[in-house]
Amino acid sequence: MDIRPNHTIYINNINDKVKKEELKRSLYALFSQFGQVVDIVAMKTMKMRGQAFVVFKELTAATNALRQLQGFPFYNKPMRIQYAKTDSEVIIKVKGSSGDKEKKKEKKRKTQETAANAAKKAAAGLAPPAHTPVVQVPDNPPNYILFLSNLPEETNEMMLSMLFNQFPGFKEVRLVPGKHDIAFVEFESDGQAGVAKDALQGFRITATCAMKITYAKK
Repeated sequence: MDIRPNHTIYINNINDKVKKEELKRSLYALFSQFGQVVDIVAMKTMKMRGQAFVVFKELTAATNALRQLQGFPFYNKPMRIQYAKTDSEVIIKVKGSSGDKEKKKEKKRKTQETAANAAKKAAAGLAPPAHTPVVQVPDNPPNYILFLSNLPEETNEMMLSMLFNQFPGFKEVRLVPGKHDIAFVEFESDGQAGVAKDALQGFRITATCAMKITYAKK
């Protein structure tokens, strides 16, 4: 492949029957496991149908996502992923001539990065690194079934399955009819459930909702 590694990855062969907003949320839930997602571009025009761009803050995150999710069955179709040819491919292909807007965004992004790096340096040595504040969630004895709470309203079975099926022993997700903010996830063993619980504790499916995970009551 002669395309150089890039912060932006290009995905095609996406199921084009999925609504745009649901698609963007699902892409965010899936790809933000690898690092901070700065932007997702998905459009339903004839030219862009079945395609999307995901822009990562870190190059390593884009590389890991590309390797790990190549061929991932996303809404029952294997995703094809490659690096975007250039950062401006998003602008050229999707946003027409709005290059100025992109420059402003880039400037803002750099300012935010500088502020974030300064905050990181200030916090270094003061506290263990954590992507979200560590909330002590009261827990039950180990169980092969996990109980999820504080889920956003738009959560669906597909999103949760994508998050949890990367862990060995994953069996199924069960939503609770009439209650959008809770769900159960079943694994083959207590130990496998525990690994997923620790890895995804506090994961934000949306910017405002940090997922709480406990063992289900036996």
